[in-house]
Amino acid sequence: MRKYLIAGNWKMNLDRAASVQLADALAALYPAAGETEIAVCPPSVYLDAVRQAVRGSGVKLGAQNMYHLGPGAFTGELCSDMLLDIGCRYVILGHSERRSLMGETDAMVNEKTHAALAAGLIPIVCVGESLEQREAGQTGDVVRSQFEHSLAGLDESQMAGLVIAYEPVWAIGTGKVATPEQAEEVHADLRNLLATRYNSGLAEQVQILYGGSVKSDNASELLSQANVDGALVGGASLKADSFQGIIQAASQIAVN
Repeated sequence: MRKYLIAGNWKMNLDRAASVQLADALAALYPAAGETEIAVCPPSVYLDAVRQAVRGSGVKLGAQNMYHLGPGAFTGELCSDMLLDIGCRYVILGHSERRSLMGETDAMVNEKTHAALAAGLIPIVCVGESLEQREAGQTGDVVRSQFEHSLAGLDESQMAGLVIAYEPVWAIGTGKVATPEQAEEVHADLRNLLATRYNSGLAEQVQILYGGSVKSDNASELLSQANVDGALVGGASLKADSFQGIIQAASQIAVN
């Protein structure tokens, strides 16, 4: 049975003191692993400080990005070795902000995904359509294309080692949220793609998260959908109480 995963993407927010304070609060709330998996992905300059704060707790550490090659002359980049050395378990890849603002392509995301898996990290690979694409009725085609190209060349065991996040671009940081039915439709399509490319057993194993203005007051409805296995949370992950509300929603569904 798939566990829920609630991952906080802090993006380029908070300073060191606020990051540690938030991490301390979450570690106190979740001192040990529970029914719901929890991860936080702070800015890279605060990874070590947050690692120390959550060490030994039920909160795992993740990074917001990585480069696809190992150590070398790549100014400003971080490689998988560095993320592992600092204690990361997860790494977010292909977030829509990196695709749209930094020009990342499916091919680049694919290279990073292969590198992360080879190193033993768990990639959270993001896919999702823009508002224009949704209004044009292209959601299925866009998500399918991103799935096929961002996850190209992965065998069954590699695919079992990653997480997929569906994040409709129009719902990120806008306050707009896909309806539970809209989210479930895309999540079910993604699971069908997994079953078609691999098999139904693998499709039932892979976690598929929803990302896009998830908050404590809409989390239960979203997470109650059959194919929604958690959330990639932005703004609501920057405060312990709002992030806790989303985790509690997942945990309550898991035990019922």
